Amino acid sequence: MRILGIDPGSRITGFGIVNVLRNGKVQYVASGCVRVGKGLLDARLKTIYDGVVEIIRAYQPTAIAIEKVFLAHNADSALKLGQARGAAITASANHEISVAEYTARQIKRAVVGKGAADKRQVQHMVKALLDLSGAPQADAADALACAICHAHHLNGLSAPQAPRRRQRRWKSLPA
Repeated sequence: MRILGIDPGSRITGFGIVNVLRNGKVQYVASGCVRVGKGLLDARLKTIYDGVVEIIRAYQPTAIAIEKVFLAHNADSALKLGQARGAAITASANHEISVAEYTARQIKRAVVGKGAADKRQVQHMVKALLDLSGAPQADAADALACAICHAHHLNGLSAPQAPRRRQRRWKSLPA
């Protein structure tokens, strides 16, 4: 199975492609960014759409994983991010490829082991998990992490669980 991971952005949309081998291991195929220039929103969304279509045609993924929109501090930024996601999802739908969605927290937890990991930790773990010679660019690393998350989900794997706190057992005191 080949998975295309997408980290949507209104200026930079990262992509990462991995193969899931029969033994469940994940193998690096390619990664990079679709860079969107300045201009009107419709032209920027078309660039994202066309870029994702080009990636789909070149690498023939069988599944696509994309990061869900998070609630940003700036409503305008959240709307633009949602529109960028929509362009990428539409490209996927037009090629009849199923799209799985994961929150940033789910992705980080699947790759790093904790949902509050920072970008450097994600880059480091993506590099280690895919046996890369160098850390990928941040947006490409996030997209690869999204693809890895989906591969883990398909294989029934999850990130390591934090140890549970020991529950206290209360004993009844004699009356």
